[in-house]
Amino acid sequence: MIRVWDPFVRAFHWSLVVSFGVCWLSAQVWQDLHAWAGYVAGAMALARVVWGFVGGGYARFAQFVRAPRVVFAYLCGVVRGSEARFVGHNPAGGAMIVALLVAIAATVASGYALTTDAFWGSLSAQRLHSWIAHGLALLVLVHLAGVALASLRHRENLVRAMIVGDKRAPAPDDVA
Repeated sequence: MIRVWDPFVRAFHWSLVVSFGVCWLSAQVWQDLHAWAGYVAGAMALARVVWGFVGGGYARFAQFVRAPRVVFAYLCGVVRGSEARFVGHNPAGGAMIVALLVAIAATVASGYALTTDAFWGSLSAQRLHSWIAHGLALLVLVHLAGVALASLRHRENLVRAMIVGDKRAPAPDDVA
């Protein structure tokens, strides 16, 4: 076993899970809690972006953000059942992280806009925020499906790895 996910990445991930859950469950019910959980999610996403540049090893964007053609080739490998095992994030996982961070930023920005004089009470701004939030929820579901598929294909519990930080050491065919 080797350490892959540092304490910041793990704390960020699970705190974001809780924050997203609170946002989702408090929408239309408890607006103050919903707003504060959204601001927490936004602040955590911003911290994760910073950590993507200054953090170590597998936390760095340079380690897991790949060109679209690499992501597409990886997804083709997934369809064929021949994708490589990555010790850190695979190319699709890296793309998902970027998509999730962008969607979180858009959700927080659109939610904040609803508190300003310009968009207070705007039905169209509320709909936009809702659509973005539903898109974020869809990305979360795709992320969960990808984690489940990769866990099954590579016989590795990725949820456990995100809790304890350790993954199986790379085999000769794995991408470190």
